[in-house]
Amino acid sequence: MKAVYVSKVGDTLDLTYGDLPEPVIADPFDMIVRVRATAMNRHDVFSGEGTHDTTERGGIKLPFITGWEYAGDVVEVGPQVTRFKVGDRVFGPSVFTHAEFVRARAGPGLPQEAVEPIPSNLSYEDAAAIPRSFCVAWHMLHCRGNLRTGEDVLVMGAGSGTGSSGIQLCKAAGARVITTANTDDKLEKAKALGADEVIDSRRTPEFSGRVLELTDGQGVDVIFEHIGTPVWESCIASLKRGGRFITCGVTAGHRVSLHLGNLWRREQTLIGASTKPQDDFETLRRLAGRGVIRGVVDSVFLLEAYKEAWQRMKSREFFGKVILTIP
Repeated sequence: MKAVYVSKVGDTLDLTYGDLPEPVIADPFDMIVRVRATAMNRHDVFSGEGTHDTTERGGIKLPFITGWEYAGDVVEVGPQVTRFKVGDRVFGPSVFTHAEFVRARAGPGLPQEAVEPIPSNLSYEDAAAIPRSFCVAWHMLHCRGNLRTGEDVLVMGAGSGTGSSGIQLCKAAGARVITTANTDDKLEKAKALGADEVIDSRRTPEFSGRVLELTDGQGVDVIFEHIGTPVWESCIASLKRGGRFITCGVTAGHRVSLHLGNLWRREQTLIGASTKPQDDFETLRRLAGRGVIRGVVDSVFLLEAYKEAWQRMKSREFFGKVILTIP
């Protein structure tokens, strides 16, 4: 099968488009999916570079296929798979998805179970833009952050997949959203997604003052953060007394300085969040089917044009998800 893969981990991402063996049924609950669309994520870059604590990759050997989510058609099922049949349209978070075929796990209670039927109102491209970012955002806001109706939330980086997902889930929960972006186009798109207030991070890099203005000097109840070092100080300064700071990533830096006295005196909470798609994805599928959330597709490229797609992603001009398709 054709796939995009990493054959050498190094300082810069080095990808290859070529032939690799197709996945096979290895467990009675496995099924093989013909991938029609798959999204790109910053984690693919970090994995290929061996940075951001991804070097080990859980013992995965080279070469490894990039990609963390897919949408496609079931072409083979294991003997214990009862929920799906050949021909069904399915999507989900997974690994090794930048390829013509992916192996998915479809058994009850299994750790990697996170595959759902694609709602009829979604195209393959729309569906592929949902799994990873929305699972992370849902886990941050609801499972770890205990988001409540009426709260003020600062969503960092509206243009990212995580940020655009966070905006939608906050609005669906009845929260007020303040968000940041670095271009006029992204600010307008953030408003269209439902953001109540937007802050231009180019003109206002120290954005906490504006956040305090928008919250009558109190700060926000929740900070939804995935960038890291450059925004840490302004984020902390934007958090109200008793507020929750939730982080799921460090795309721009790991190390920060924390004033413990301010933390306990203001009774603030720092929360780390990863993702548990097997717990969250069914809920997200239902929300997508009802039109409450939608995958935000920035651009679409053929799998073989992966170099152009990577350039689009590395330019940081995208809004939402960059999608690879396989006709």
